[in-house]
Amino acid sequence: MAATTRKCRNLAISIHSDLHFHHLHRRYFLNNGPDTVEELLDRHVVKKQKNHNDDEEDERLIRQRLTTTRREVLGLYRDIIRATRFFMWSDSHGVMWRDVLRANARKEFEEARFEKDPEVITRLLIGGHDAVQAALDKLVEKQKAQIAKEKADHERR
Repeated sequence: MAATTRKCRNLAISIHSDLHFHHLHRRYFLNNGPDTVEELLDRHVVKKQKNHNDDEEDERLIRQRLTTTRREVLGLYRDIIRATRFFMWSDSHGVMWRDVLRANARKEFEEARFEKDPEVITRLLIGGHDAVQAALDKLVEKQKAQIAKEKADHERR
């Protein structure tokens, strides 16, 4: 009887070790689980169900962001047009600097018209505001220098 029990035990151990090896060899883990982390997350993480209100809210936020960006772009364009009023002298070809600056601004705005990336749009807006401010600052410095020069010439007479 003891010999039969031993044979059964040895047989059970050998079958168990074969099954264990077979499972490890086939990588049979967790219900033949996913191969990647994305699959694991897709299978086990509860997904938020979108309803009609979420779609409307997303659309409203996109429209609001576009409206805000559009407003900022139009504001920058108006600032450029206002700032070019002060450039009343002509270049070497006889064309008013005001017209040259307006044409260049229009060309740059048209080139960036269909830009969709918000980061690029923001960068262009900041660069445009900085360029307008720098041009106006330079203009003010030159006019102050011109006024000081004319005042000095007038005092000498």
